[in-house]
Order: sequence, then structure tokens, then C-alpha cells
Amino acid sequence: MPSPFPGMDPFLEDHWGDVHTSLTTYARDQIRPQLPPDLRVRVEEYVGLEIEVDGGDSDETRQKPDVLISEPWSPFTATTSSAVMEAVSDEPLVVAYPREPETLRRVLIHDRRGDVLITAIEFLSPGNKYGQARDHFRKKQRDLVAGGVNLVEIDLVLAGGWTIFPAERDVPASHATPYRIIVVRASRDWGFECYPAPIRGRLPRIRVPLRPDDPDVVLDVQALIDQAWQNGGYGDIDYARSPLPGFEDSDRQWIRERLAQQGIARIL
Repeated sequence: MPSPFPGMDPFLEDHWGDVHTSLTTYARDQIRPQLPPDLRVRVEEYVGLEIEVDGGDSDETRQKPDVLISEPWSPFTATTSSAVMEAVSDEPLVVAYPREPETLRRVLIHDRRGDVLITAIEFLSPGNKYGQARDHFRKKQRDLVAGGVNLVEIDLVLAGGWTIFPAERDVPASHATPYRIIVVRASRDWGFECYPAPIRGRLPRIRVPLRPDDPDVVLDVQALIDQAWQNGGYGDIDYARSPLPGFEDSDRQWIRERLAQQGIARIL
């Protein structure tokens, strides 16, 4: 069965590691046939950072949907037929295992001849949008743009702060949708392209720039989400769960009504 939503399914955010991997792979496959023969497109992996701060404490710079719950070690009681015997241990220090850095991915288009980076396409993850990781990601954005690289950013997660390249105040109200898609062209130093990405409608087909003399290629973002939903087997999502954060009341009401139309009960 198809997703109950016409555009982005907000419940996919709970499975973003898998969805993100699929989106980058499918974007590469969608773009490749449209490229001139002297350009190539690849998926590049990189890892989230864990940065040491003053005092030696580790600042977790990525967010994952994992919660570690622990409780203090308590005395145990042993019983025999004749008496109750209590043995009390010394209290240990419980130390969490360090988590492995999160693997992130992006799509890069290179010139085959000189291995020059032409365009970077980034599907944002929660790991890009918190704390020092966000600062590091934004520096990477600035470096790409300053280096003459086209930048395409597709933010389909509600978690985290505003992280796409333009400032939030620079996005017109007509395009200030829950999800965000922007294109910064290396050939245009005075502005950026912005696509609306509402919860209530189809995600757009966007123009991906290459070199100045090349025609743009088209990336159908909705087709990527549909493919990820179908191939990931997300028909088993439990939509009858607690309220989703990050939506305005009107959008939350629309989600409830949309699911009801599909015969899905929703607790909001």
C-alpha cells in the first residue's frame, strides 16, 4: 500500500538512518542518466563528530533516537528456609559505552577530468542540526559556497534547529513550510532558490545546477520519498501514537484528518 500522506510522511523521521541512506542512493540513481558524460555522481560517506570541550567532557554533537535508561545498583536479598540473609555490595560507578560516530551521506557531482567538485546535495539529518555539529556543518556550507560549489540542501526532518544555508529571516513567508529545500548556485552570488515543501502536498521537482554552460538536471524529491517508503517496507508504521512535535496546530489537525480518511486512528 502507498503512504497515507501525499508528500513527506513525518513518521519516517523515526527511521531516518535507513531513509537517509535510501534517499542519497536513489538521488544518485535518478541524477546519473541526466549528466553529461564528463561528469560523475557519487555518494560520499562521512561521520558525525564528537568534539572535546573544556574540562574534558564530551559534547555529543549528533542526535539519535536511542535512549539509555539506568538506575542505581540496589542491594539484593537472598532467602533460605531458616533466615533472611542480606548482602550489600559496594556501589560501582556505572559508565556508558561510548557510541560509535553516526555515518552520514551526501551526493556529490564531480568533473571526471580534474576531479573538481561541481555540486553537493545534502539531505539533512538530526546529526547535522544540534550543537557543535551544527556549527561544523554550517562552516562546511560556507566553505562549499565560497569555493564555487553549487549547494543543494533538502531538510525533511523537524528535529533540530534551523540549519540550511540561508538565514531563517531570509526565507519568504510563502515558502516558510515545515520542510525546506534550497539551492545555492555558484554562478549567482546575490541570492538562492527556495522551494516550498509543505506537509499537505507533493514535494517538488527541483532544478540541480551543474556547470554554468550545462543544463540543470531535475531531482524529483517526492519520487525519492515514495521509493524509500515502499522499498523500506514502511507499511507497518504505527500511526496511532503520541503527538508529533514541530507542527503548528492546523497542520497537526490536518494530519489527524488525513489519517482518519485513510481509516487510521490517530491520537493527537
